[in-house]
Amino acid sequence: MAYKDVKTVFESMPQIFDREAGKDLNVVFQFEITGSRGGSWQVKISNGECTVEEGTHSSPTVTLKMSDETWLGIVNKELTGMQAFMRGKLNVKGDLLLAQRIEQLFPL
Repeated sequence: MAYKDVKTVFESMPQIFDREAGKDLNVVFQFEITGSRGGSWQVKISNGECTVEEGTHSSPTVTLKMSDETWLGIVNKELTGMQAFMRGKLNVKGDLLLAQRIEQLFPL
């Protein structure tokens, strides 16, 4: 299924979250998505559970900034997060190694 809406991706993340991959994590991913379909979302992982809320977290573990087109390209497997990062389409602030685990934690 190809995602066409940024909000739909974030709404589906708790259901597709790989609990085993995230069982030992206690982190907050802050996503800042620009563009007409963008917004801010915080994805919290704690003790194998995942919650997603719209808005900005006061102290996220890692912040990822990108356009709506880039985010949809990543989740639709048109490019990887690393490709987006290397091309300057993805800005990561905080734990870069943790950001690389997103694809493991959320097998979209």
